Formats: sequence, structure tokens, C-alpha cells
Amino acid sequence: MVVVMVMGKQGEAQLAQNFYSFSCPNVEAIVRQAVITKMSQTFVTVPATLRLFFHDCFVQGCDASIMIASPNHDAEKDAPDNLSLAGDGFDTVIKAKQAVEAVCPAVVSCADILAIAARDVVFLSGGPSFMVELGRRDGLVSKASLVPGNLPETNFDLNQLNQLFSNNNLTQIDMIALSGAHTVGFSHCGQFSDRLYSFSSASTLDPSLNASYAQQLMTACPQNVDPNIATNLDPVTPQTFDNIYYQNLVLGKGLFSSDEVLFTNPASQSTVIDFATNPSDFNAAFIIAMIKLGRVGVKTGFLGEIRTDCTAFNP
Repeated sequence: MVVVMVMGKQGEAQLAQNFYSFSCPNVEAIVRQAVITKMSQTFVTVPATLRLFFHDCFVQGCDASIMIASPNHDAEKDAPDNLSLAGDGFDTVIKAKQAVEAVCPAVVSCADILAIAARDVVFLSGGPSFMVELGRRDGLVSKASLVPGNLPETNFDLNQLNQLFSNNNLTQIDMIALSGAHTVGFSHCGQFSDRLYSFSSASTLDPSLNASYAQQLMTACPQNVDPNIATNLDPVTPQTFDNIYYQNLVLGKGLFSSDEVLFTNPASQSTVIDFATNPSDFNAAFIIAMIKLGRVGVKTGFLGEIRTDCTAFNP
């Protein structure tokens, strides 16, 4: 068995693929079964869990702080940028944690369970699989006030995206690969309606949008539509984790301007074209990016805690 470890600044071991090989050897199988069960109930499990992992890691690191439920509604999950996170992602982690606790009580962190589940939903929906580095501990702070400015917006340009990802030790290629998660999932109309009806003083419609795709979106999302109405991020294969997202970008069918800019900006266009034409290149880059994402701001050793309930700090 190959053991991969991430070394800290002082050289101490932080994360390892075999972290629970003695303390909870079946953890990954237990989590996968919980994910399979949840996916059989709703496909939303896939994008919801993947997005939950990303949103958690970009705010205070991958420490499951996003899982905390606050009676005052002032925890990380209550921030405006997180209110659109589907409950199925939270439920997946909670159910997986309960199953793990029944076998290995107070051993496996919620942060690690979320990392495993994020890998599993990708694989189970047609994407690549990879070994997950483990050993994260759960954070002790969860505040909505810490979220603003730490998550990408749907209207970000390439420089803004690169800066945000760079803050988390992720490169432009990592960013473009992780954007490929938009190959599954959906968005509410309000997140992109400005591209259809109020793009600029010169044009109400974003000229980078494919004309037929724009008509399709206008039909799905007419002006002043119910804000709960949603449409697929990938109009072609919305329930398969594949590289069609990048092919859509080449055709002007990126739902968000922060998607389409990856193709329209010359600095990132070649990577999009590569991922659109070479699925193996995308899969390889996505694996690297997910592993690097899972290292962001991790708490290990004696930092944090191992929560017994993912939604509450230990008493």
C-alpha cells in the first residue's frame, strides 16, 4: 500500500491516506455505502456534497465548520453565500457520520467524512476516483461573518478567480479543473439573470452567450420568475460527471459569466480547450486539484476536535 503524507511546516506528519487503518479500517466503505443510499434517494446528493466540501474548505479550511447549526442563525452555513447550499449535502455527511460512529465512536472527524463523501459522489456519478488524504480534525469556530470575500461570485473575472484560489494555494489550472464540478448540479435563475436581461448599458444580453442557449435560459427563467426556479449548470449531461462542461464553454454555453470567462479570456482558453477535448487531462487535473483543496487550512494533531455530532461542537 502506498502511503502519502502531507508534511507540515515543522515537518510533522499531517494527513495520510491510511490515517484510520488501525483505528477505523472500514471508514471509507461505511461512508461510501451511506453516499450510495443517499444518491439512490436523490441525485442532488452529488452536487450538494461536492459544493459543501468546496464551501467548507474555502472558509477557515477543511474543518467541517460549515456543518455547525446555530440556534442564533449566525454560523457559517447561515451566511448569505451559503444559504443556497442544498440540504442533501449536509444530510449525506450527517448520515455517514452516524454510521461511522456506530462502528468507531469519536474517532473519525466530520471533516474527513465530508472529504471522503465528496470523492465518492464524483466517482459514483461517472468521474474519476482517487485516494483521499485523511487526518483532519473538526474546527471549533463557525461564524457567518467569516464567509464574505472567501467564496467565488458568479460574476468574477479571471483575475478575481485566480486571486481567490491563489489565497488557498491553488493554481489557475486547479481553479479551472475545480470549476468542472459545474458539470453536475443546478443554479437558481437569480444567479445569472443579469446576463439575460440587464447585462450592460450597451446590451441587455451578454454577447458571450450562445444565442440558442440564451433563448433556452429565457424560457426557463423569464423575467421576475420565482427565485426558487432553477436550471441545470450543464444542459447536456446534467447527471454525469464528465468534461462536457468545457465543451459547453467553447460553444458559449457557460451558465455563469465566471464559467464563460475561462474560455473567453486568452490566458485560460487553452486549458479549457484541452479539458474539452481530452477527458483524461481533465480527470487528472481534477484529482490533483481535489487533493490540494482537501489540504487547505487543515487542523491536525491536537488542534480542533473530533465531533460526535457534525452539527454541534462537543460539550
